[in-house]
Amino acid sequence: MGLIPDQARAMIGASDPPMRVEVSRREITKYSIATEQRLKKFLDGDEAPPMFLFGALRPLVPVNELGPDGIATTSLLPDLPLKRVMAGGTKTRYFRRIKPGDVLVAVRTLSDIYEKRGSKGDLIFLVYTIDVRTETGERVAEEMQTRIVR
Repeated sequence: MGLIPDQARAMIGASDPPMRVEVSRREITKYSIATEQRLKKFLDGDEAPPMFLFGALRPLVPVNELGPDGIATTSLLPDLPLKRVMAGGTKTRYFRRIKPGDVLVAVRTLSDIYEKRGSKGDLIFLVYTIDVRTETGERVAEEMQTRIVR
């Protein structure tokens, strides 16, 4: 197929600048209420529910800076011949609980690009790894996100 340009392949291993997130009890409680959590530890803000990171690690940007898919543009989206970007799945491994007062540092890296032929045409897969640690370096989570471009 040969759809992936050399300059896109050269981006494998590139990372966005680290994102720093301060976790507050109030943010945990707001998220827990909004997502209809039932456990007291989440509703009281003593511990963040597992999907808390999904929203906490999204950059806060004006609407006009969002791409057509509703996601903030990133320097890690190479110029590809296919243009429609879709979610392709997420896998997350947690190494410890997230508590109020934690200061998290997340680094997002483009870890792979590959192509396949699907039943409706060619597809390009972009795989991102997000490493989340505390400010002191303690490992919190690792997330693998896949985006599909068609």
